[in-house]
Amino acid sequence: MAVVLCYLACALIWSTTWFAIRVCIGEGGYATYTAVALRFAIAALILIGMALLWGRPGPRTRRQAVALVAAGFLNGLAYGCVYRAEEDLPGGLVAVLFGTLPLFTALGAAVFRIEKVRRVDVGAAALSLGGMVVLFWDRLSVSPDQALAIAIAVTGVLASVAYSLVMKREAGDVNAISSTATFLSAASLALWLPALAERPPRIPLPLPLAPTLALLYLTLLGSVVAFACYFYLLRRVRVVTASTLVLIQPIIALLVDALWEEKIRLVARSYVGAAITIAGVVVGLTWKWRAAAAGPAK
Repeated sequence: MAVVLCYLACALIWSTTWFAIRVCIGEGGYATYTAVALRFAIAALILIGMALLWGRPGPRTRRQAVALVAAGFLNGLAYGCVYRAEEDLPGGLVAVLFGTLPLFTALGAAVFRIEKVRRVDVGAAALSLGGMVVLFWDRLSVSPDQALAIAIAVTGVLASVAYSLVMKREAGDVNAISSTATFLSAASLALWLPALAERPPRIPLPLPLAPTLALLYLTLLGSVVAFACYFYLLRRVRVVTASTLVLIQPIIALLVDALWEEKIRLVARSYVGAAITIAGVVVGLTWKWRAAAAGPAK
């Protein structure tokens, strides 16, 4: 029962954080980079307290510590791109772009010789890339700002690929709570650099209700509870089972936008591009699931 609840928590929380970001940085809300810097700073403080309270060890070597900090800075770049992209795009569209993360991580792992690449990975990534081109073309027909936001979101995907590879290669055996605390602390520090240069005032006063509630939702549920549930899942279910979250998130995020997003509405061509992008993810993951079910070749 706990596994089912954790899975549902990850699916629902991470599917709705994309819309929550729009609320947090929307009209009358927090400045873009300040919002994400605050999110990670508060989450990191909570996780540091948990690590100290429960006696969770941190990085054991300097190499691991450097890797976690480097990955955190890359994560800061990735989420800075997410928040910046959502100034001009609905969250569901950004969620679709980030759904391609496993595909491009597989290609990156092959480039750095962490894992072998398969033809199906290349083909699936190419299919998703085609969907991204359709989305870029669609948004360009609306405004150059939205097309630029697509490019910024893709940059965030590539930064996420980079930090995933660093974590996998250098810091995979560090305690989850301690590694996440270090990781988010570094991300927050990286994000405060652009946040301090933001105008108008970085934190609106008096604190606006809806954007502040969205910030707390992103911090407590999106960055602490969901990650804790995800780490619990990884210890108790197969990785291929956990990977299905990648498919569920953009679909629910698009549905949430269809119901509540008011300022930016998608058209039929937008959904075609999203469908092609998600199809590439389905192809790549389905092959992985079949390979895992078949087991090692004899």
